[in-house]
Amino acid sequence: MTAAAEGDGDGTGTAAGGAIGGYRLLRKLGSGGMGDVHLARSPGGRTVAVKVIKAELAAQPEFRERFRQEVAAASRVGERWTAPVLDADTEAETPWVATGYVAGPSLDAVVSPSGHGPLPEISVRTLAYGLAGALLDIHGAGLVHRDLKPSNVLVTIDGPRVIDFGIARALDAVPESTLTRTGMVVGSPSFMSPEQVKGEQLGPAGDVFCMGAVLAFAATGRTPFGGGGAGGLHAVMYRIAEEEPDLGGIGEPVRGLIARCLAKDPADRPRPEEIVQEVQPVATATSSPPWLPARLIAELGRSAVKLLDTDTPPHATPASTEPAAPPAAAPGAATPPLGSEAGTTVLPQLGRPDPGYDSGSAYPEPPRRRGRLLKVTAVAAAVVAAAVLGTAAAGLGPFADDTKETGPASDVPAELVGTWAGEVERDGQPTGQYRRFVISKGQLGEVVATSISLGRTYACTSDGTLAGKGGEAGTRSVRLDTKVVRSVPDDKCSALGEHTLAPGDGGTLRWSAAGRTAQLHRVDKPERLPDGVLGKWQRPLPGGGTQRMTVRQKAVGSPAAQLVSDGGAMHCEAGMDLVSAGGEDGPIRVAPPAVDRTASSGDCATGDSSTLRAEGGKLLREFPDGKVLAYTRA
Repeated sequence: MTAAAEGDGDGTGTAAGGAIGGYRLLRKLGSGGMGDVHLARSPGGRTVAVKVIKAELAAQPEFRERFRQEVAAASRVGERWTAPVLDADTEAETPWVATGYVAGPSLDAVVSPSGHGPLPEISVRTLAYGLAGALLDIHGAGLVHRDLKPSNVLVTIDGPRVIDFGIARALDAVPESTLTRTGMVVGSPSFMSPEQVKGEQLGPAGDVFCMGAVLAFAATGRTPFGGGGAGGLHAVMYRIAEEEPDLGGIGEPVRGLIARCLAKDPADRPRPEEIVQEVQPVATATSSPPWLPARLIAELGRSAVKLLDTDTPPHATPASTEPAAPPAAAPGAATPPLGSEAGTTVLPQLGRPDPGYDSGSAYPEPPRRRGRLLKVTAVAAAVVAAAVLGTAAAGLGPFADDTKETGPASDVPAELVGTWAGEVERDGQPTGQYRRFVISKGQLGEVVATSISLGRTYACTSDGTLAGKGGEAGTRSVRLDTKVVRSVPDDKCSALGEHTLAPGDGGTLRWSAAGRTAQLHRVDKPERLPDGVLGKWQRPLPGGGTQRMTVRQKAVGSPAAQLVSDGGAMHCEAGMDLVSAGGEDGPIRVAPPAVDRTASSGDCATGDSSTLRAEGGKLLREFPDGKVLAYTRA
């Protein structure tokens, strides 16, 4: 990483002209409780937004653990209605994440009195369609936004884009004393759900409530539960929890939709897919009319032109020898193109999936939480305390003194928390499967674990809900129910049943499910790929043509390897998710290539999982059957 020149820093060691992870910083876009956001440019010329995490948060091991999970999950979210996650380094001394830059103002700025003002009905309907589509993608990746508000919705000519999804959950793992010092709070009072106001567990339905509040704001220019006024934030939060919203001035059918989204009971709110169906634009033989007023479209066009005039500043004085990441995606690519296998792999097996896979729904049900129910007044007092302390973003956050934490005790024993990995056995014999768990604190009914199951022909990523604790495996054991959030190949993974995790001998973790067992070892070192495997590689294809592989520093669970194969009439692109970064925990393991069908042409087959290693100046890719492919530097 290249730090700012002396006297030109901004508190994170970055400034215009500096670089982080290979991205040249152009200018600072803003600051929040989690860190600073910079406009930046990739080596390939793409304009991106880079969020640099505050040092106080980066110093918290539990924050890093959760941040790592959330970045990996966010990278799986589609790009149609969101700003895609392009790159990240969660293990760096200063963690960062790069997303696609959306050239448009926030909905907050558009609707404000100094902006355009309230939007017409056709615009609000399209906004509802886009927000519901974004929530479908976000929830389908196993995430809950938790802070959907007008400033996190960007307005573009092609529709709305949602930003800052998923990452806020990492703050659950941070001691409240740290949150107080950094000024970080999660949620904005006027756009909270009743569950958030009461301190209950947040699920997907909470995002739907926040979406209703955002739609009401877009249609009227005011929040549906009022501003501070008499009683301040206490009054706002009480109205959210107990009173009906003010939807005056909103016509039907938009009013009815917003009212249903703002139902107090999460079970009474519509699901995002129902909203998409309800407000989906009717297809016609002619092109659809613009979704925004003409004056606003003109302003957006002028703003986009200004972005083109942003020049790359001169290099800052380097203060670090940390190697930059390989080049990022070129302009126009929402995510890096991730390659496939051409002419060297077998087709995926069809038929009944192996019972050792995991599965679940793409839309996770809101977890049921047993435990605390904070009074509205107590939570409001916490928000007022946050304001007095000079918070960077208004909202709800648990605050305590610098010496102790408050809130419910975790139902997950402390010795189980962390990252664990190991090889799977059945009846004492190896199965060729590899299992990885990332376990965090939480309550019964909450998602407390992320699991990756890697086999020869599949990779299944699942969220684990805490279903019980104690029992035959011991008083310090836990039981999980899992739901798949990613399957490679698609639809390959099916339900495995209940998982049991318990402390094992020598600091290990014993895992069992469906007759399978594993002795998992703790992964307690930064998970970084060695420099020797990073970069661009290539090999000739047997039938003619070339396969190119680009390996980048990515978080586990993210696509770290890009394969692009060109041979004859075939062009194949796909990505291989990183399952293990190697080192003391074994070889570098990557999932089977996930073919990008939209970017590929010809008979592109999904291949097997593999391991990577650098040897003799080459990159060797070894398959479960012992076959080895050798790549040379491109």
